[in-house]
Amino acid sequence: MSEQNQAGSQQHTARGYQDQRVTLAITGASGAPYALRLLENLLAQKQEVLLLISSAARVVFATEENLKLPANPDTLQTMLCERFAVSPEQLKVYGKEEWFSPVASGSAAPKRMVVCPCSTGTLSAIAHGASDNLIERAADVVLKERGQLILVPREMPFSSIHLQNMLTLSQAGATIMPAAPGFYHQPQSIADLVDFVVARILDHLQLGQDLVPRWGYAPKAKPEGEQK
Repeated sequence: MSEQNQAGSQQHTARGYQDQRVTLAITGASGAPYALRLLENLLAQKQEVLLLISSAARVVFATEENLKLPANPDTLQTMLCERFAVSPEQLKVYGKEEWFSPVASGSAAPKRMVVCPCSTGTLSAIAHGASDNLIERAADVVLKERGQLILVPREMPFSSIHLQNMLTLSQAGATIMPAAPGFYHQPQSIADLVDFVVARILDHLQLGQDLVPRWGYAPKAKPEGEQK
């Protein structure tokens, strides 16, 4: 992470902009489309995103999205800023051992964090307070500071160990949101299923979304030519 970006984060914290910041961690579970779509929507809503990506997640992205993510955080940040047309001030990428990054301390970390998708290995590490890498430490910080931690596991079936870890985390204050899309919005594509999950995450972050109509409300009519 560049010194300029670190200074920017310190400036934002000092000015009380924590409500506009969210940590997004992407781990090695299947579900790269969820992560990309969530990142896209967070940035579109002018949220400042502090992004953490595990080594296993890069393997998943290459497999599921045919997208090779650089291992170097600065190179990855440049790539993603170009992809989403945002500035480095809005999207910051940190390496797994950048212990001086804002997310590593309760005095500077955002109060909101999403792990999407969340591998069961990461789930276990967070449940037991391992803090062996920056993703685990960032989640630990959010829990201890009584912030909002949303975990999006993507695994099936769940073992008793997985379920116990989820219960432990739920009791500690985390929100467990499995990547299990509904069908009442009559999805017509994989993208519609992805949007369902992303919409629910945005709802819990108290961010507006029009990706999926809410239960009991009629869906918006699509302009002519965009009908599925």
